[in-house]
Amino acid sequence: MIPVTQPYLPPIEDYQLLLNNLWKSKWVTNNGELSQKLESDLTNFLGVNSLHYVTNGTIALQIALKALDIEGDVLTTPFSFIATSSSILWEKCNPIYVDIRPDTLNIDETKIEQLITNKTKAILATHVFGIPCNVEEIKRIAKRNNLFVIYDAAHAFGVTYKDKSLVSYGDISTLSFHATKLFHTIEGGAIINNCRGIDNKIESIRNFGIDKRTGQIDYIGINGKNSEFHAAIGLCLLNQIDSLISERKLLTNMYDSELNQYISKPYIPKDTLYNYAYYPVIFKNQKQTEEVLNILNSNQISARRYFNPSLNELVFLDNKYKCRNSEDLSNRILCLPLYNGLEVNVLKKIIMLITKKLS
Repeated sequence: MIPVTQPYLPPIEDYQLLLNNLWKSKWVTNNGELSQKLESDLTNFLGVNSLHYVTNGTIALQIALKALDIEGDVLTTPFSFIATSSSILWEKCNPIYVDIRPDTLNIDETKIEQLITNKTKAILATHVFGIPCNVEEIKRIAKRNNLFVIYDAAHAFGVTYKDKSLVSYGDISTLSFHATKLFHTIEGGAIINNCRGIDNKIESIRNFGIDKRTGQIDYIGINGKNSEFHAAIGLCLLNQIDSLISERKLLTNMYDSELNQYISKPYIPKDTLYNYAYYPVIFKNQKQTEEVLNILNSNQISARRYFNPSLNELVFLDNKYKCRNSEDLSNRILCLPLYNGLEVNVLKKIIMLITKKLS
């Protein structure tokens, strides 16, 4: 079966070199030397001031909400991975769903303000597929209404917008380093803090609430640390990111040249330097989407309905919100296979199957 995504692994010799030192030091977790180096290298690579390496992208979101003392309502997008909403619920907050823009598939900034009440404490938006939200307008709305802004930037590693790393926007941005991501540590994530005065609080929450300076337990914390084995993978991959993005761009251009007349794609705002993390395509209707999915699956090719369902339709939510754009697009979108090492002959077969079906 051709997967929709596949982890890129570094040369095993490079990884082994780092493991050899681990066997000598025996410092395999609890913010070891490799984790510290990865944090430092990522901070420099992304051009940010503060980065905390954590267990995964979900923990990153939960710690972000906890560090900003968010209680009450959080305005968020229904078109995202479940972790965006489950993190809000896990922290005993209430997700209030704002419909999405049909062009970028991101939260519709023009619909945010009408849903703000005295219970609203934050906006948690996703840069879907690494496509920037309207960060300028969201910042203005948040400032007018005294709200925090958190960005789920799980897909946005390496993306820049107006010559700045996309994760440098918002009070906090979070990253996922899951194995399916462009940059990964097999499992992992990061918190990029752009909010003054809470770095030590984030570090404490990540380590059971323990203040590393005093040893006192000042906050309710969690074990959000990652291991040296995971950090080592990240260190091996980081210097290859530019070449990995270039390969994905080439594959994306090959898809575009043959499929653009049959499908539509999300709009990427100008001034964006994109990372080509995914290849999402939008079909005319749900029936066409399912037909293409079936023909691919019958040829041992995976495609993913990413994201489906629209999160406002989750069965365990007490309150139901109508988000017409998200509900519609979640039934018409597929992500096609895109990963480093995807063979050109396989890509051409995918194109042939889709074009034949839609012609």
